[in-house]
Amino acid sequence: MATLWVVEKQKEMSTYYSHETAVIDPGAMIGDGTKIWHFCHIMTGAKIGEDCILGQNVFVGEKAVIGNRVKVQNNVSLYDLVEIGDDVFCGPSCVFTNVINPRAAVERKAEFKVTKVEKGVTIGANATIVCGITLGEFSFIGAGAVVTHDVLPYALMVGVPARQTGWVSRSGVVLDDSLVCPETGERYFIVDGLLSLNS
Repeated sequence: MATLWVVEKQKEMSTYYSHETAVIDPGAMIGDGTKIWHFCHIMTGAKIGEDCILGQNVFVGEKAVIGNRVKVQNNVSLYDLVEIGDDVFCGPSCVFTNVINPRAAVERKAEFKVTKVEKGVTIGANATIVCGITLGEFSFIGAGAVVTHDVLPYALMVGVPARQTGWVSRSGVVLDDSLVCPETGERYFIVDGLLSLNS
């Protein structure tokens, strides 16, 4: 069972690390072994799991959730209702949104949309994830891609707008027609248009 420490005025008893320049608001929840680096800002109510790494200048909103063993690289903002599963990699400067049609003069906080990033997903540098969609487990979003719709598990997505160009294994290797991961030897199957480890 994961242990999340609720941050009060100062961390006590917890085993997470935060750099002296990081701002962690009281009421944030942070798991053991997590490292929070320079100039990050973690809002009250944010939930961050165990053994995560948040690089320089990461923002985590009060209604954002981060699972365990997540790596968030420099300059990433996880706004309210962004939900990150376990073992996710968020590349440098990738972008999440939470409003479909923002206007500076129109208040739309009641219209925030949930964005779900499932277990094991990789999001490449400078990719953009439009809100209200789900990235299926172990999918791989190429650098600079703009994702505007749900992504299948294990799908490789590239381009603007992002399109599926193939499949990847759990270890992130592009699969050929054999559907066998050259790194692990795992054999995958396509059933009803979905890639799976089970036939």
